Amino acid sequence: MVMAKAGWLCGSSLTIGRTFITSFKTTVSFRNPRFLFSTTHRCCRGVLSKAKGNLSSPWSVVVTESISLTDTEKQLFDQLLQVVCHYSLETQLRVAGGWVRDKLLGKECYDIDIALDNMLGTEFCEKVNGYLVSTGGKPQGIGVIHSKPDQSKHLETARMRLFDVWVDFVNLRSEDYAENSGNSTVEFGSAEQDAYRRDLTINSLFYNINTRSVEDFTGRGLDDLKSGKIATPLPPKVTFLDDPLRVLRAIRFSTVFDFEMVKDLKVAAADTDVKSAVADRISRERIGNEIDLMVSGNQPVKAMDYMSEFELFWVVFTLPPNIKHEIKEHETICVNYINAAWRLMNALGGCSFSDEQRRLYLYAALFLPLRKTVHGENKRKIISTVNHIFKNSLKRKASDAKNVIKLHNAAEKFLSLIPHMISSEDMKPVEVDWNSNMIEVPDPLRLRVLPGLILREIKDFWRAALMLTVLIDEDYTDESSVDKVGMFKKVEEEILKLGLEKVWEVEPLISGRDMMTLLELKNGGPIVSEWQQKLIQWQLAYPTGNVQECIDWMIHS
Repeated sequence: MVMAKAGWLCGSSLTIGRTFITSFKTTVSFRNPRFLFSTTHRCCRGVLSKAKGNLSSPWSVVVTESISLTDTEKQLFDQLLQVVCHYSLETQLRVAGGWVRDKLLGKECYDIDIALDNMLGTEFCEKVNGYLVSTGGKPQGIGVIHSKPDQSKHLETARMRLFDVWVDFVNLRSEDYAENSGNSTVEFGSAEQDAYRRDLTINSLFYNINTRSVEDFTGRGLDDLKSGKIATPLPPKVTFLDDPLRVLRAIRFSTVFDFEMVKDLKVAAADTDVKSAVADRISRERIGNEIDLMVSGNQPVKAMDYMSEFELFWVVFTLPPNIKHEIKEHETICVNYINAAWRLMNALGGCSFSDEQRRLYLYAALFLPLRKTVHGENKRKIISTVNHIFKNSLKRKASDAKNVIKLHNAAEKFLSLIPHMISSEDMKPVEVDWNSNMIEVPDPLRLRVLPGLILREIKDFWRAALMLTVLIDEDYTDESSVDKVGMFKKVEEEILKLGLEKVWEVEPLISGRDMMTLLELKNGGPIVSEWQQKLIQWQLAYPTGNVQECIDWMIHS
């Protein structure tokens, strides 16, 4: 499956002036504090594409004619305006950032952030609840995400659920930057001040619920959206030092939308001060979340290329101190592996992977060169470097590290079996060093038992593990991709011929309790566990065997 670029073709015209709209309709006005104009865009959804012969504006994107509200959004915004009216507030309600961007690109978005010009989010949420009670409704719970300036989380955010949609409420902010410093003082601000302190120009747009208009206070948001540029409202180094996570967000948005990062942004992304700020001032949870979105996105390879280009790779994927210098040169190999894994997956049509299988497969490919690297936290404990990255660098759930390590181990096990599984010639008996408790069975049957054990361990991820196997110790040229695809298909076909698909769902013929009776044991323990493993091997070797045949085998073993 060839990865497609998603986006929209350009086709718009601008008319000087201002459009006033008195109700929620499909037409909105774009309002710039410096230039008042309305738009009469002709909606033309298509494919995001580079415009040939135009180096100054390499991208061409259509911004839709209007922001079209869903019924839920209309109800939600109407209710918020009713709250303003009920309390005679002078509050301007604005939807900020990504929702506006996505709506203008003709995409639905369920992430609604409301910016308030004269009160905190918690204050407004309390007024919403007061209004709901006054109209016979039920008040909603209010969640508060507190500010953490030391981690570049400057604003408190209040969250509540309205019309089955989670809505975040936050006040507009301004910042006073100290000269020659990234430090700033945060205060209430105007919408224009708030727009300039946002991460990217394409995320600096507002939809004013009161006036039902789109506002482009930087004067660049709409143009950069249409031309496909990733730029910052303020000088990029200032923006990045305000919140260093924005470097990773710039990379992510560039790859998600296939937009081009402007030159000065790239320079700032590789700046030493910015890299130090990413390492020292951002929580690892926030970093891990951004990386997860990149790996799960539509251009994970491009994202990792940027991480390497800006020398952010080991800033993000921090290594244990005692091995940092030993494997730092693996960065290029890591990026090459995820590139090869991506091409192989697409060449195989995606292998019908679920989102989770795809995500962990790409992580496993990225860290494939580190699969045998370990470090000791103390003399009695050896820790995998891959586990360290997931646990300490990205703060991901423990199961992510566990599953990636299982993928690596399964890939190594497959490696010793592949020559036997695809060869048409008689070969020496199958010898592996990862199963010392193999039962005695004819050699042809071992070629069902051993891959069966791998599949029972890795389950639905076995295709991902097999794909990693054909990448190990291979080069990364396009010429080799045909051989890799052929290798994968041969082994996959053999596994299916052996009837091993879903083999992990096969139940043992003899339960643990019955096995204790047969072995005349009063208590379970290592002996029962060992025999259970042998029983699974026997069933893999003799898939049509019955309980009595299994008992006879146990008695005579």
